Amino acid sequence: MLRSLLTLLATVAATLAIGWIVDQALQRLAAGHPEAPVWAQLRRCRIPLQLTVVTALLLATHPLRRILHLAEEEGARHLLLLLLLASLGWLTVRVVAAVLEALLSRYESVAADPARVQRVRTQIGMLRRVVSAVIVVVTLAVMLLTFSAMRTVGASLLASAGIIGIVAGIAAQSTLGNFFAGLQIAFGDTVRIDDTVVVEGQQGTVEEITLSYLVVRLWDSRRLIVPVSYFVSKPFENWTRRDPGLLASVLLHLDHTTPVDELRAALHARLEEHPLWDGADWALNVTDTTPSTIVVRATMTTRNPDDAAQLRFDVREHLVAHLRDHHPGALPRLRTGDG
Repeated sequence: MLRSLLTLLATVAATLAIGWIVDQALQRLAAGHPEAPVWAQLRRCRIPLQLTVVTALLLATHPLRRILHLAEEEGARHLLLLLLLASLGWLTVRVVAAVLEALLSRYESVAADPARVQRVRTQIGMLRRVVSAVIVVVTLAVMLLTFSAMRTVGASLLASAGIIGIVAGIAAQSTLGNFFAGLQIAFGDTVRIDDTVVVEGQQGTVEEITLSYLVVRLWDSRRLIVPVSYFVSKPFENWTRRDPGLLASVLLHLDHTTPVDELRAALHARLEEHPLWDGADWALNVTDTTPSTIVVRATMTTRNPDDAAQLRFDVREHLVAHLRDHHPGALPRLRTGDG
C-alpha cells in the first residue's frame, strides 16, 4: 500500500516536473528566437501534455489498483488507456493549431499584400478545423476499437457498410454539401475573413468562416449567419476580393450657377488634409443635367470600405457647407416663377 502511494506521488511529481521543464524550454526558445512564434504557441500544449504523461505513467506503473482496492485490474487499465488516447488526441489538436497559428503570424509579419494575408488567414483557419475534425474522428475510432465487442462485430459492420453509407449520405447531404462548400471557399479564394460583402442586400464584413456557416458582421453590429453553400450557389458582391481599396463617390444635385472649378478645388484641398484619403486618385465631374439642376459626382480612393464610408460622409458635409457659406445660390431651389 505504501509503495503504491509513493509510486503515485512520484508519478504526479514527475508529471509536474516534465510540464515545467518543457514550458521553461519553450519559453527560452521563444525569447531567443522572437522571429519564430511557434515556440510561444506551443506553450499552450502544457495541460494536454501533462495529462498524456500522467496517464502513460499510471498505465505503466498501475499504482491505483492497490490504493483503491480495485478487484479488476483490466478495467482500470482500459480506463487509463481510453484517457491516454483522448489526451493524445487533444495534444495533437493543440500542436497542429499552434503550428498553423505560428505559420500565419509569420506570414502576416512578412507579407505586404493585405489581400494575400486575408486569403492565407482564411485557408489556415479552414485547414485547422478540417485537421482537428479528422483527429477527433480518428481518436474516437481508435478508442472504440479498444472494446472487444466492437472488434467482434467488425465483420457484420463491414457487410452492412454499403447500406449505412447510402443512408448516412442521404441524411447528411446538406451537411456534407456545406462541408465541401467551406473547403471550396477557403481554397477557391471567393470570400475571405475581413472581406466586405453584400448578401441579400445586406452589406457587412466577413467575421468568421466555419465548415458549415459564415458569419457576416453588419454595419449596426448585427451578425448575419449564412450557410457556406450560399456562396457557391448564388451570386454575391465582394468589394475587397482583389484589393481592399475602394473608390468612394458622392452625388450632389446643384443649381446650374454652381462654380464647378471652385468646388473641385475645395474638394482637392479637403482631401489633401484628410487622413482617410489614400492619395491615389480623386475627381469631381458633372455627370448629368436636368431642367432645374446639375448632377455633380465627387470620387476619391480609400484603403478599405470602412474608410470609404466615413470619407463619403465627411466630403458630402464639407462640400455642402462650402456652397452654403460661399455660394448659397448654387444649392438647388424650388422655382415658383419665371425668375
